[in-house]
Formats: sequence, C-alpha cells, structure tokens
Amino acid sequence: MKMHQELKTPTQGVAWWLMLFAFGLALPAAAQQYPAKPVRIMVGFAPGGGVDTAARIVAAGLADLWGSTVFVENRPGAAGGVATEFTAKAPPDGYTLILCQIASHAITPARVKKLPYDHIADFAFPSMIGSVTNVFMVHPSMPTKTLREFIALAKSQPGKINFGSSGVGASPHLSVELLKTMARIDIVHVPYKGAALALSDVMSGHIESSVGNLSGSLLGAVRAGRVRALGVTAGKRSKQVPDVPTFAEAGVPGYDVSGWYGICTQSKVPQPILAKLNVDLNRLLNDPVVRKRLEDQAVDVAPSTPEQFVAHVKAETAKWTKVVRDAGLEEK
Repeated sequence: MKMHQELKTPTQGVAWWLMLFAFGLALPAAAQQYPAKPVRIMVGFAPGGGVDTAARIVAAGLADLWGSTVFVENRPGAAGGVATEFTAKAPPDGYTLILCQIASHAITPARVKKLPYDHIADFAFPSMIGSVTNVFMVHPSMPTKTLREFIALAKSQPGKINFGSSGVGASPHLSVELLKTMARIDIVHVPYKGAALALSDVMSGHIESSVGNLSGSLLGAVRAGRVRALGVTAGKRSKQVPDVPTFAEAGVPGYDVSGWYGICTQSKVPQPILAKLNVDLNRLLNDPVVRKRLEDQAVDVAPSTPEQFVAHVKAETAKWTKVVRDAGLEEK
C-alpha cells in the first residue's frame, strides 16, 4: 500500500521542499537542537536480514543529515517483540527509535493477546519507510522448478517438507501460513532468530525451503543463484528480480502480501521532536541517493505523514488478526 502520493511534477517538488523549509523554521529551539547526543535505532532481528539492512541505510542517512551519530542496535527475539518492548520502555526523549515493521506492529499484536505494551497507544509513528515483498526459495537441488511444482510436491508429502523463516509470527512466517491455507498444503515451520540464519541453512541444504524479505543477503543469494526463488509474495513483481513470478501468477490466485518498514518511537516523545523526525525522514527518503540505496535492496520507498502511517498500522493489524485466527496461531 502506498502511504503517500509520490511527487509527479517539478511544481509539486518545489512545493514539497518549500513546505519542509517553512516547517523547519517554525520548529521550537529545542527541536532544532535535536539531536544533541547519539541516536539509536533498535532492530528486532539479527544482522544481515532486510530489516537490519534498511535500518542501517536510514541510520547512515540520518547521521549525514544531522551531522551526529546514529547507530543500529540489534535485539533479536519474539519476531521483533524484544526490541519493541525495549523501545516502549525507553526514556521518551527521541533518542531511542525503532525500525518498526509488520511483525512487531501488526502480526504480533494480532497473535499475542497480552503484550507488555500497546502497539498503538505507546508509540508514535513519524514516518513510513516503504514496503518490501517476501520471497519463497528452495535449495537448488530441490526437484521443484516452480511454485506450482512445489505445491504439488507438498500435497504428495504432507508434513514432510520444512521451511525456515526469521521467527514465529514475523511477516515471512505468516506469509507462508497464508500460502498453506490458500493452497491447502502442510509444510512444517522451522523458526530461526533471523532471516540470514534461515538463508544460510537453505543454501547449505540443511533445510528444503525458506522465506524472507527480498532484501539484504537474501536478495544477493537469489541473484547469485545460490537459492532458487519460486515466487514473491507481493501483488506485483520486484524490479530487482523481474524474472521471479508473484505467488498469484505462480498458482495461488488472489495472493498478495507485502511487508513494510517505518520509524517509530515512544508516544510521549515531545511533539516538536516528533515533528522534526517526520520532516527529516521525509527529506531523507526523498533524497535520490538514499532512495536508490533502499530501492537497490528491493524496498518500495514511500515516506508518509504520521496520520497515514498509524492508519496503515491499524488496517494491517485488522488484516492479520483474521489470518492468525484462520491459521490457529493465536496465543492465549
């Protein structure tokens, strides 16, 4: 889902930058001085996967924009839940951000009934970064050349084929649970602590198949032929691997799942700092160099307003609540 209409004409581009400039002048002095010390961006997964890669691109861009230190801190676990809880309980001063994403802010709240935080009320949503498709892949020695062939093999061997993912409840995991429901197949989930770890095992042949965000090391592995990509989960093909069909094209009509990334922080962060974060993130994500770096990692860049972002999070939570319920993955 696009979070805002991209600039189409030079006139619109000028208006956009004039708005940013004027808004920047209006910010209180405290916000203009932010950041006065290093800022950290929490990542709820191990290094090397798509979430981590996107966070590092944004961190480097903000560091250049601010002339200040911005670093990434990885705290994997619970499909991003460990880092999300840490962020929710950090001092609300704007110096702890999180690369929030579909697992931490839509799927986990749909799946886990009693979380130690409220994924909406306890957070502010300065801006969306963009969306990213998942990719389903197998070891090159597998006899299945297409997703249709994989589905047929899975139907002939129920409960015998494994698939790895970055963890229980993350977007890649749930995208395959939806595939299982729609294609009526039974394959076994093997959760890892990060997409890169699952990728390593499928490349070495220790596991038959895997799924993950099409970015970072996964994108490199697909391009190098170290795994065979059978399909992407989004409704359209990825520009980075245009020869890989969508799930809908490859035998599962109506299938369409995209992950997404954004920058979040605590809801009690002072409003002037939240406003500055929105302005600076939009400026950064509209920078051609940063945009290209993200697009090269298969991220469909789409900065947003906070209102657009939180509306998207609420809609995604409702969507995945149904998927979780249908798959029987609710935790009491």
